[in-house]
Amino acid sequence: MGDMDGKVAVITGAGAGMAKACAELFVQHGARVVAADISGKEKYTAAELGEAVVPVHCDVSQEDQVVAMFETAVREFGRVDAVLNVAGIADGAPLADSTLEMYDRIMAVDLKGVFLGTKYGIRTMRATGGGAIVNWASLAALATSGAYASVYSAAKAGVIALTRAAATEYATDGIRANSLCPGIILTDMGQNAVQAAPEKLQKPAMQRGGTPQEVAELALFLASERSSYLTGLAIPIDGGWGSLLR
Repeated sequence: MGDMDGKVAVITGAGAGMAKACAELFVQHGARVVAADISGKEKYTAAELGEAVVPVHCDVSQEDQVVAMFETAVREFGRVDAVLNVAGIADGAPLADSTLEMYDRIMAVDLKGVFLGTKYGIRTMRATGGGAIVNWASLAALATSGAYASVYSAAKAGVIALTRAAATEYATDGIRANSLCPGIILTDMGQNAVQAAPEKLQKPAMQRGGTPQEVAELALFLASERSSYLTGLAIPIDGGWGSLLR
């Protein structure tokens, strides 16, 4: 028996990285998955994982595309039990040099995209008795994790606040909402960052980066009934980096 037997999960950003690792683990635990991404790589994720996965091309900053993503989930699988709003982008500049274009781009994906995924996830899950939402924030929302991250940090802090509000408003509808706050995770993007600045790996207390699979394990726990009394949390997964910064 898997932790997600008979459950349906919608996962954004599922073409690569942490979201793809989540799709893989959820399928292993019995879930059917809508794998959404803007890159086109969602098709490869679905091809690798088989008929339990349906790919959806989705720009999470566009409301009509998010609506269509959930409509696909209901059409293909009949319900939604878990929503993982993973899709995000990272960019940075000194605050005084940050452009409005950069601000709008980051906020559109990292905060608006999570808002839309949470909003329509709630609407869809309420119809079938509830479920779990797991939103991707960042260590940068909790502590000063590096320079030039003001806009990104603000967006991710907004994710935490949004998630806590959802947890409070919809607990009696059987909907739980929690956020993850990853530190250095060795996705392709994370590995590139470490290659450019190897000293980053000295920042966590564990002195290593996390793997996408380690993050997926936490997401699986939060999406499953094993965490049935947890909601409204912002959980660092950072190898102890945040505890050293606070």
